[in-house]
Amino acid sequence: MHTFQPYPIDMLNMNPFTKIGKEWALISAGDKNKCNTMTVSWGGLGVLWRKNVTYVLVRPQRYTMEFMDREEYYSLCVFDETYKPALKLCGTKSGRDIDKDKETGLTVMFDQEAPYYAEAKLVFICKKMSKQKMEPSSFIDSTIDETFYKEKDYHEVFVGDIVTILKQD
Repeated sequence: MHTFQPYPIDMLNMNPFTKIGKEWALISAGDKNKCNTMTVSWGGLGVLWRKNVTYVLVRPQRYTMEFMDREEYYSLCVFDETYKPALKLCGTKSGRDIDKDKETGLTVMFDQEAPYYAEAKLVFICKKMSKQKMEPSSFIDSTIDETFYKEKDYHEVFVGDIVTILKQD
């Protein structure tokens, strides 16, 4: 198994549009007793409040929401394309119903009390800074509500300060 090393943010060379939007990523939260992960294809990286941040979106009915609400830290894990089937399972099945780690063969690890995966090639450990529910009244483009929120299950946006980046050696 590979080992992770801290990676300086100013050395980061990746396209977040590809990594998150096309290749997907996993967000994970919880503790050593119980954690959960889910696939994300919406979210991003940026600078906010003078911090380097990730932002991730979670629908209220997702099992991961319980863990995101409860915990102070979460991780955003980026994988290579060989893990796409595992990420697909993590995005279509609930951790309430199955053991995602067992089903995918992924190996959970911990740092700063945030779970992450040994198979990831890049891991962002994030400390939550804010959470805000998307409101339809804020949509300037009226097609957003009818296209993405037919069930009225508006995402909640978590912004996390990137406290550590880990990269496979």
